[in-house]
Amino acid sequence: MKLIIKRISHPKIFVYTVIWLMVLTVLGTLAQRNIGLYASQQKYFSSYIIWLGDIIPAPGGRITMVIMLVNLASMLFKHNIWKLKKAGIIIVHLGAVLLFIGSGVTAILSSEGNMVIDEGAQSNYVDDYHNMELAIINTSRENLDEYTVFDQPLLKKGNKLSHESLDFMIEIMEYYNNCKVQRRTEPADIKYKGMMKNFDLVELNLEKENTQNRSGIIYKIENSNLTNDGIYGLILGQSVTQTATINNQNFEFLFRKKRTYLPFSIELLDFKKVLHAGTGIAKSYSSEINLIENGIPRRVLIQMNEPLRHRGYTFFQSSFIEGPEGEATVLAAVKNYGRLFPYISSIVMSIGLFLHLLINLPKLLRKNIIAGKK
Repeated sequence: MKLIIKRISHPKIFVYTVIWLMVLTVLGTLAQRNIGLYASQQKYFSSYIIWLGDIIPAPGGRITMVIMLVNLASMLFKHNIWKLKKAGIIIVHLGAVLLFIGSGVTAILSSEGNMVIDEGAQSNYVDDYHNMELAIINTSRENLDEYTVFDQPLLKKGNKLSHESLDFMIEIMEYYNNCKVQRRTEPADIKYKGMMKNFDLVELNLEKENTQNRSGIIYKIENSNLTNDGIYGLILGQSVTQTATINNQNFEFLFRKKRTYLPFSIELLDFKKVLHAGTGIAKSYSSEINLIENGIPRRVLIQMNEPLRHRGYTFFQSSFIEGPEGEATVLAAVKNYGRLFPYISSIVMSIGLFLHLLINLPKLLRKNIIAGKK
């Protein structure tokens, strides 16, 4: 055990991983020009393995960070480090370990999205920036809609989706990260239903900015009935809802941004913007809202550089939308479970550095005195 700890805690491992992180930073920055920020981040920093030249496997950002964490944590198991004169070093290492744990929590559990709220309306969910979902809504009951939702990892080509609430099965025929709707030039086969009778989904190259991509799916309904069995298509932002009546039950099929429902609602009371003098360009904008929780409203003003923090969420004034029916605010919503880790670890490391300096100060003063006498 001592030999294992000695090897995995060797300082050279930390040095090599830091150098490799620098290499990943350079590669990711260069790739950003061609594939965009989000794709570059996913490929180099949010991955466990990357492929250099599509041939050679190499550690991705997450594996590299895990190695650094194990290396730092293993140093705390060395017997020769647990001495009073090295108390500052121990505390610095603990702070660094907390920082790495916090970054891991943030990378794995945090989420980002936005809320678009019309003036006078309210919302209780956040649309994810990047992930999609297929929602199947049973609208047969008068006072209750039953939702069955399949997240993006399940929407892979060839996957068959089923649930106890559904009397039919769905097979994913195609999933496109970016596509467009194209009118058919020839009559479609009888197996195509809904939008797919007159249109087709055509895959496009990915845009550099991921939010500009328009995802879509082609799916097949099976085991429903002869009338509804067939191939359907959905695209993000589709204006006409895909519906079907199966076994005397009415269903709606929606392909949309993944929704995270909140334990509270936000109502937009008033949106204000200030323009640069003599221009139509917004200088600043703010949203006066009601934060409604347990039926109790609380007025809050969200403006640029002054976000709302509530129940682990942070809501930033991101943008706004102007239309013929009025104004709408766009709030960026971030759920960061590791938000406090950087603050705590910075304080811990600062205490460790100060303590290390305090312990070694008499020794340094003695050396300076002896050097001065000589």
